[in-house]
Order: sequence, then C-alpha cells, then structure tokens
Amino acid sequence: MPKILIIEDEAAIRNVIKNILLDEDKSYDVEVAEDGMDGLNKIRETDFDLIISDIKMPKKDGVQVLVEALEFNPDLSFLMISGHGDIDTAVDCIKKGAFDYISKPPDLNRFLSTVRNALDKKVLLTKNKELTTENKALKRKVAKQYEMVGESEVLNTIRDIIDKVADTEARVLIIGPNGSGKELVAHHIHEKSSRNKMPLIEVNCAAIPSELIESELFGHVKGSFTGAHKDKEGKFELANNGTIFLDEIGDMSLPAQAKVLRALQEGKISRVGADKEIKVDVRVIAATNKDLRKEIAEGRFREDLYHRLAVIVIEVPGLNDRREDIGKLVNHFAMQISESSGMSKKEFSDDALKVLEKYDWTGNIRELRNVVERMLILGGNPVSKSDVENFVKK
Repeated sequence: MPKILIIEDEAAIRNVIKNILLDEDKSYDVEVAEDGMDGLNKIRETDFDLIISDIKMPKKDGVQVLVEALEFNPDLSFLMISGHGDIDTAVDCIKKGAFDYISKPPDLNRFLSTVRNALDKKVLLTKNKELTTENKALKRKVAKQYEMVGESEVLNTIRDIIDKVADTEARVLIIGPNGSGKELVAHHIHEKSSRNKMPLIEVNCAAIPSELIESELFGHVKGSFTGAHKDKEGKFELANNGTIFLDEIGDMSLPAQAKVLRALQEGKISRVGADKEIKVDVRVIAATNKDLRKEIAEGRFREDLYHRLAVIVIEVPGLNDRREDIGKLVNHFAMQISESSGMSKKEFSDDALKVLEKYDWTGNIRELRNVVERMLILGGNPVSKSDVENFVKK
C-alpha cells in the first residue's frame, strides 16, 4: 500500500489533492501536513513512498523541506507543486533532488501520471536495495564458506603466495591430496584478482565422462553428436573475462588436453562440430591430486600442457601436516553447520580436541567436517573424549 504525504498550507487544495489521489486508487494511504515544519516532522516519523509538496509555505518552504528530507533519506521521491513557479524554480527543484515539478493548477492527467511514475521509481529503488542487500549477504555467506581457517606456518605461506599471485595473469597449478582444500585456494585467488567481478567457473574433470569433456569445456553446435539438440556454450565461454578452475585435471583425456593447450596458447576455442573460432580471455587455475610428472612419464598427461599450467605451483598439505589448525577448524565447522542446519552449536572439550589432533586424517579437511557434523548430532554438550572415540571411526 503506497504511503503518500501531501504538504500544503491551503486546506482546500490539500483536500482536493487527497481526493484526486483516492479517486485514482483506493489503496493509497494518504496523509496531510499543513506546513513545511509539520511535513518534515511526519517524514522523520514515517517511511513515505512519495511526498507531494507546495513550495511557498510558512515556517519552512517546500525547497527547504526537500533538501532536509533528502539529507535524512536520499531515496525519498518528491513531487513539487506551486502556483508561483517558473522554469528557474523547476530546474532548481530538480537539481536539488525532486522527482518532478508541476505548476498549479496541475493538469489532472499529467499529475496522476507523474504520481504513478514516482511510485514506480520508489518500488524499483526498494527492489534494487533489497537485491543489493541480498547480494552482499550472499557474498558474505560465500566468503565464509570458502574461508581458509588456521594459522599454521604452511597455511600462512599459502596465503602469502596467493597475495602475490592473485592479481597477476599467471596460471596456477594447485596440488594436494583429496579433501585438503585445493578449491578454497582457487576461490581465494579469484576473489583477490581483478577478475573477481566476473565468474569463477568450476569444472570437475574427474566427474565428466571422457566423451563429454570436450563439449563441457568448449561447447557444441546443434547436431554435432547424438543428443546435441541445440547449440551450447562451453565452460571456457562462460568464464570469459573471468576464471576457470579445472579441478582434477590429471583425469582429463589426452584429446581434451590438446584442446585446452590450444586455448591457452592462442586464446581461442572451437565448439564441437563447428569450424568457427571464438576468442576467449580466461585465466586458468588447475588442481590435481596426482603426480603429474609421473603421469607425463607414463604417457597420460601432456608435458607441454603441464608447463603451461604450472607457472605457479601451490602445494596444499594434508591435514596430518597441519594438526595445529584442527582446533580452529573444529570450531569453524561447528559454527558453520549449526547455522546452516539449525542445530545447536556444541563445544568440544580439550580432551576431545586432543583425540582429534592425533587422529589419522586420510580424508583430510573433508573428513574432519563430516566428523564434526556427526558429533553435533550424536555427541553430548560439550562433546567429550569418549564421544569422539565412540563415533569418529564409524
């Protein structure tokens, strides 16, 4: 229900404007003020969608109300009306932030059209503000999801490398065991780079069948193979001007490796089944849990592609090599899981943390997170040493 305030010192005109608005739309919630000071007080107390204000009024004129109200709330929409107006007055009001200016007596159709447009602007501003707030909240949530938790020497070394390499165009190869946090490193590099306004497109090369990997990476044209019912953009196109993260690149087929190499060398790709070349500007970050030099020696990975990817190599250690971070990780995951699931957050006793610090984390950070979630469901509060010993290996 739009809320409208009429500020007008002549009672007859106030009532006429109010009746015009209510005849136009019964849903309007219309209030009136008899002078500028009264109007300004009402503006401070109520969130109006539109202010319709006379200019020549006692105590405070309409222009003073306009200026002071916009200082208080810059998103307010003002429609100024006056029987003493001229072009200079109208221009002055618009410069000071009014939505529009109408001379008295107003043309009825123009008046109502301006009111509708001003209210539409307010709705749009409100939606944009809501979207901005949602986007900021989402970014905070994503940032928290990909937070690098811990203060171990090896983790701080990785942070230093990220800071140095992020805002360059250097390609990065991230190596480390499964579940160690290679994806987090890729996200931090992207977010700290000048490409962070554009997308980070992730591709899990191990999860895509070899016969489909080229289509996923480079796209295809309609009819190029069975099931290609329409043209499709590939991940490289989607990542244009941003970053592509090729996770588990050691599992990529040799034909796909050749096409990736060409894309890196020439900055061009071709969709499957097409002759046309498409220029792409993409930063490539790759990750693997394999020894790529061994894969090269055994003919499963191209050496020239390796050298293209491994301009900067970041080695992410397994959790067993950064046990001093386990306590912070446990608290981080406990908070994260409780917030996302609605479960009550539980504390972990010192004895429970000592057991976790000595455990053999073959599944690394991913395994630790699963254990913390299990403890939040099955353990006591605080989670005890016996809780961990009873449930951690099950």
